[in-house]
Amino acid sequence: MPGIEWILLYLVLGALVGFLAGLLGLGGGGILVPLLASIFTYQGISGDNAIHLALGTSLACMIISSTASIRAHASRGTVVWQVVGGMAPGIILGAFLATQAAVHVNSAYIAMFFALFMALVAGQMFLNWQPKPNSKPATFLGLIAAGIGIGSVSALAAVGGGFLAVAYLGYKNVNIKSAIGTSAAIGFPIAITGTAGYMMSGWSITLSDPYTLGFIDVPAFLAIAITSSIAVSYGARCSHSLPEAYLKKIFAVISLLLSIKMLISLVHF
Repeated sequence: MPGIEWILLYLVLGALVGFLAGLLGLGGGGILVPLLASIFTYQGISGDNAIHLALGTSLACMIISSTASIRAHASRGTVVWQVVGGMAPGIILGAFLATQAAVHVNSAYIAMFFALFMALVAGQMFLNWQPKPNSKPATFLGLIAAGIGIGSVSALAAVGGGFLAVAYLGYKNVNIKSAIGTSAAIGFPIAITGTAGYMMSGWSITLSDPYTLGFIDVPAFLAIAITSSIAVSYGARCSHSLPEAYLKKIFAVISLLLSIKMLISLVHF
């Protein structure tokens, strides 16, 4: 069992992740992955398993933070349920396939993908670049295709779909606050499917490791889940009181910091 200092660290991480999940409509996995990867590496877990364990544990934690975030945003009427329902089948398919493929990919490549993806998100937000809005309503097939793409990338970066979903919904002329609320709901099927996928793909690899279920670290999951579920409502409250420009800047800064953190962590893989 991890020492009390690790449990306390997980509790602090959970509070941070929960607050940002509510504030930005994220599942919180994008914040946890580079931090948990460093923690697991420091604890002596091999670099190849550390990144997969960080991805799986982050997605498991997202189940809790996404659930609380959905409840908070839905109470304010900012979740577009028609979009969520249309994208869910594609999200589930994309996320599951990605988790099964991830175990066969060198962890350094996954870490590099994560870092570049987060840097791209930061650049898009800093430059305030948006694709030209499309006035045509999304079709059923279009939502499924978008779901497959978002689910696949999100399972590899454990970002809950928030970054991609917000950009996609902006393209479909959804305002930023409704996009954030909807992306919170989109994160839930990604978290469920991704958790199951990483649990299955890592089951035989971590069978002899105590306190793990596949690529899920149980103590880290439980500690983070407790505080994230408490903090998420405070983040959602702040989300509805901040101007749109502030939310975008927060989005960008967090993305850039996470990208840099993961690039630095690459030296350990």
